[in-house]
Amino acid sequence: MTASIPQLPGLAGKTAIVTGSTQGLGADIAKVLAGCGVAVVIVGRGAEAGAAVVREIEAEGGRALLCSIDIQDDAQIDQCVEQTLAAFGRIDILVNNACSYDDNGVDSSREQWHRTLGVNLVSAAIFAQKVLPHMQRGSCIVNLGSTGGKFGAAGRALYPASKAAMLQFTKNLAVTIAPQGIRAVAVSPAWTWSPSVVRFSNDSRPLADAVAAQLHPLGRVGDGAEIGQAVAFVASDSASWITGVDIPVDGGFSVLGPDQGLSPRVWFERAQNE
Repeated sequence: MTASIPQLPGLAGKTAIVTGSTQGLGADIAKVLAGCGVAVVIVGRGAEAGAAVVREIEAEGGRALLCSIDIQDDAQIDQCVEQTLAAFGRIDILVNNACSYDDNGVDSSREQWHRTLGVNLVSAAIFAQKVLPHMQRGSCIVNLGSTGGKFGAAGRALYPASKAAMLQFTKNLAVTIAPQGIRAVAVSPAWTWSPSVVRFSNDSRPLADAVAAQLHPLGRVGDGAEIGQAVAFVASDSASWITGVDIPVDGGFSVLGPDQGLSPRVWFERAQNE
């Protein structure tokens, strides 16, 4: 089902490319944008899954196109841009969502480093480079960050480094393209009901929410549509004075310190009662 947000101005009739949108969070973002009247281009290597997303959007009256490409191939990115222009005649929104989670921390190989940074950061930068000549004033590039790019986590290195770099890239990009009237904004989710969390929880949403409640003040994992709604807002005219910043959409995750929002008294009481 597409999610309709008719109150957001300036979205209907626009075109968005959403990378990594054949499944999970990217698909949820694409569906929300389609529900706002945006023609969406589904980008990813899973042709069958991507075709299913296109069919779902079209069944709800939306417009969608599948570009089954490898975003680490510049020629294939060019092909996607050309297909988008041929189908919809314009590019107004780029959502850099595609992501690799391959991460063995400090034990990661050089190949793993190159692949993760290639997918999560470099391909986003190249996609931005390729679409910018076709964007008009009022267009927007939305980069998906993560709480993982803001805090330390034992056993990880590649994913957090790539997301931290994405946040910095957003700042530099925003300042660079501002004279053209084009904005760049990051949206950073925390734990979201997505394929990875589904796997960790053995497809148990109650378990996922119970675990997430310890780290997210709102007491649950997020839904992909909630991230999609934030992306839609950022890309709309309602956010026309917002650029170069990160929008946390994380249920309060980023406001907690290592004490998880609990006072020293609570921690000492727990220690004494164990």
